Amino acid sequence: MPSATEHTHHLRIRNTQLEMNSSDDDKSGGDVDGKLRLAQTQLEELQAQRKELERLKIETEQLNTRKRELIGSQVEMSERLSSAVTLIDRELFEMRQEIEDLEQCRSCFSAHLTKIEKLNPESWTQEQVPDRLDRAIAIVDHAEDEYSQAAEHFSRSRSASIFQGVRRAKSSKSEFRQQFYRGLAFNLPVLALGGLALIAYICK
Repeated sequence: MPSATEHTHHLRIRNTQLEMNSSDDDKSGGDVDGKLRLAQTQLEELQAQRKELERLKIETEQLNTRKRELIGSQVEMSERLSSAVTLIDRELFEMRQEIEDLEQCRSCFSAHLTKIEKLNPESWTQEQVPDRLDRAIAIVDHAEDEYSQAAEHFSRSRSASIFQGVRRAKSSKSEFRQQFYRGLAFNLPVLALGGLALIAYICK
């Protein structure tokens, strides 16, 4: 009987040790699995962070490239626009100056035109011809001189086409004189006869 009791007690000790060893193994295995899962999670997080960093790096490089392109375009367009504004300002100044000159020219030509249109050699009497002839020729000559000066002034401007008839105007002096003298020669006998008739009528 005592032997049986000792044997039974010995078996209980071994069972307890087995249970403790099994519990330790389970705990150790659980710790390993947990560590593996934690390591896996951390690895996935690192990979996600690396991908995010790579994405940010690419995005940053693209933004920097676009920024450099913007700066280059900005400098180029600034130079082009600045040059264009300067040229436009110069062109506007020249246009305004030309408009002012044209306005003065028009006023001058209008005055000459009024004077020339008032000339009517056919209505002059024989006594008026010498004096009025010189004045009429002076009026036409003055208009021709100012027309030629205006044509020369505007010859290098956009208004040059206005004065394309300047050569014709230069020859108008001789043509006017020729026509005037022809008309005077043709009408002189008539004027003379009219004058004689008037004198005869007065003498009566």
